Amino acid sequence: MDNSLVVTGTICRQVDHSESPAGIPHSYLVIEHQSVQQEAGFNRQAYVRLQVVCAGAGLAQQTHNLKLGNKVRVTGFLNRHQSRSGQSKLVLHAQQIEILS
Repeated sequence: MDNSLVVTGTICRQVDHSESPAGIPHSYLVIEHQSVQQEAGFNRQAYVRLQVVCAGAGLAQQTHNLKLGNKVRVTGFLNRHQSRSGQSKLVLHAQQIEILS
């Protein structure tokens, strides 16, 4: 059973790159998704900004080609991240990124 989540969106914040203490490259980006979805027979505007985490040399290297405004399709899984201040947020951990434009 595949539990992957697929989200398309536009990169709305400059990609940030870092390296973990273990030497694993990470990239962080934010995508903005907007669409019209059907719910209970009515059209509903869907809008979300979602942080995406890319870990590992392959994905992190791929993010070096991403620019603000690129449309992407991200496949991955959701996880909760907790900031140093203790605030939790939902983050998409990418397993695959496809540049659509």
